[in-house]
Amino acid sequence: MKSYLDALMHTRDLAALIVAGDESANPARTYLSNGARITGGIILKVRGGAPVLVVNAMETDEAAKSGLQVLSYFDLGYADLVKAADGVRAKADAALWGALFRRFDVHAGRIGIYGTSDLSVFTAFLREIEALYPQYQFVGELDLNIFDEAYLTKDADEVLRIRSVAARTSEVLRETWDFIASHRADNERADAAVVDANGDPLTIRAVKRFMRRALFERELEEHGTIFAQGRDAAVPHSRGEDADILRVGQSIVFDLFPRESGGGYFHDCTRTWCIGYAPDAVQRLYDEVATAFQIALDEFEVGMPSKAMQEAVQTYFEERGHATSRSTPGTTDGYVHSLGHGVGLNIHERPGLGHMSKDTLQHGNVISIEPGLYYPDQGIGVRIEDLFYIDARGELVNLTDFPHDLVLPLKG
Repeated sequence: MKSYLDALMHTRDLAALIVAGDESANPARTYLSNGARITGGIILKVRGGAPVLVVNAMETDEAAKSGLQVLSYFDLGYADLVKAADGVRAKADAALWGALFRRFDVHAGRIGIYGTSDLSVFTAFLREIEALYPQYQFVGELDLNIFDEAYLTKDADEVLRIRSVAARTSEVLRETWDFIASHRADNERADAAVVDANGDPLTIRAVKRFMRRALFERELEEHGTIFAQGRDAAVPHSRGEDADILRVGQSIVFDLFPRESGGGYFHDCTRTWCIGYAPDAVQRLYDEVATAFQIALDEFEVGMPSKAMQEAVQTYFEERGHATSRSTPGTTDGYVHSLGHGVGLNIHERPGLGHMSKDTLQHGNVISIEPGLYYPDQGIGVRIEDLFYIDARGELVNLTDFPHDLVLPLKG
């Protein structure tokens, strides 16, 4: 939580931290700016003080909605700094950092650097600021950085926003189910194509287009949706082939993880559907995944190592004859991934739920639980995923309001 930041800075012996980056999505900047819709800009937080936003003059009004102190680049003499740097913006930006440190009495010490940017540009930029300001030690972190640690637990406002995204995402799941169900099979064969009233085939492209419109209407934006059929469903991160025609009796993995429009909090959920009917082989794997999902929930206890849930699921699958990432590292058959992960401003956050994770489950975590089984050679993939919040009572609260039904009947 944000309220922990000063304590986390003290632990790391940081005099200040700075969040920088380009105009791309920047979760740390979104987090510190209270979600202000700014493009670019930097944020300075001196230990014990509130964050300060430094932005383009055109964005000061938008930045002010953060409720934080706002400066424009020109309040720090940026025009003169650009002239002194002969128009080289990166050099002027380095000088701008120095002006910012002086303005807020950061005279020396360790300064943590966070954010997102082009690696090539930032590598050169870091050398520049280190040469200009030897009195500071600019530091990064290899593992659980200060924002990763803050993101671990969500406060009430964050949970409220995630709940809203979850509710809207669940509505999109329902509408997508109903859209597919409004079609029909074009013949009686076991692998019949799914078609509309005019006999035109329904493609993955058409489903995704429908889903994107539904997200847009709810002020959500897509983030790499997986809608994969047959063999593609058995490759966990295959997005699916847009031109593929949907067919009855094939497993479809639909992994939907949108976020608030313009960058913000995510929701993450997965359903496996078989249109029309489920072949015995798919139903068998689905039943095992559903059992594994329940095993994970039954295993949960606040304060436990997060890996314990994964290990319980791995043991169940291994006893059923499936390879897992524990029994057969690198396998592409069986249970090939972790049980889940934290979700927030990033689609993947801590805690991790892999069998090698060192994290602990605690109040305020928002986590996905997503067991799955995959057999590419059989053309079958199955995954079930819901998003959960660990509340103040230490209980898992399911944020995904959509059933786990496998068979999607056609009604067209």
